[in-house]
Amino acid sequence: MFKRILALVFILFGLISISIAQKAGSEADTLLLKELKQYPRKNTLPVRRPVLFPEVVSLSAASAIDVKVNYWRNLTAFGININQASFSDNWGAGGVNSLALGGQFSYKSDYTKEDKNYVSEVIMQYGKLKNKGQLSRKTVDRIFWDNKVALKLSNSWYFFGSVNFESQFDFGYNFSKDAQGNEKRTLLSKFMAPGYLTESFGFEYKPDKHFFVRIGTGTARQTFVLDKSLYLTNPKNFGVKPGKGFRNELAFQVVSSFDKEIAKNLTLKSRYALFANYEKLSSIDNRLDLTLTAHVNRLINVSIAGTILYDDDTANKMQASQAMTFGLVYRLAN
Repeated sequence: MFKRILALVFILFGLISISIAQKAGSEADTLLLKELKQYPRKNTLPVRRPVLFPEVVSLSAASAIDVKVNYWRNLTAFGININQASFSDNWGAGGVNSLALGGQFSYKSDYTKEDKNYVSEVIMQYGKLKNKGQLSRKTVDRIFWDNKVALKLSNSWYFFGSVNFESQFDFGYNFSKDAQGNEKRTLLSKFMAPGYLTESFGFEYKPDKHFFVRIGTGTARQTFVLDKSLYLTNPKNFGVKPGKGFRNELAFQVVSSFDKEIAKNLTLKSRYALFANYEKLSSIDNRLDLTLTAHVNRLINVSIAGTILYDDDTANKMQASQAMTFGLVYRLAN
């Protein structure tokens, strides 16, 4: 009996010792975790708040900061493209020796300050093509100068006045052959024959820098044909009476323009002009110019340009031209 009681005492003592050991271990673990999770106490370092003494200082005109704002944005671009081909006399596939050379220059200046805006744009293009055994021909020939002053009326509407000039550099010919099969040319146009000067005022809608529409309710256009004998080879004489060198028209005009990078390194530029003579509203002049330019790198561009024109003072039906060029273009921006 005594042995059983002694065994029970040892068992109870063992259980109590194990419980005490487990509790002590748990408390030690808790203290260790607390030690690991300790953060530095706030405001452990003394901080002295600075004492501020504000003082009013008057700046004289001489000590004021000199800040200049440039309200002008300028873009200049000029380029050249060359196309050449030559063949030996016994070239089986056929061909003709040729050389084409073209150049272009463009300049755009934009001044915007508060509610005032001025834009001037110049485009000059000229190109020549010479095939062996044929007379030389023009591929492009244009002088374009547009100036506009606008006063802002609201977020997107302006009151504007503009002056526009258009002409060409060189003689323009129509080519045909005589009875002997020889090539001949007939003079159609030249510098200031025709030349157009257009003045317009009205309202402009310009929601952003890439697009605008001008509605010229008061527009006057002067057509110049300084060669008074041109009607002998060009009977239409651009609407100017034979023997005269000048014609004035009053009209309603709409001009719209879009110029934006529509994809990476791909720019679309378009300009549409409608001219409706108040005395001849049954016949309205329309011109659309489109140019799609791919920028290969900073210097090399590939462009496709096209023009659709209807002007019954020039031809009885619609006229169209298209050109694709690969060349060097250098741009200067300010």
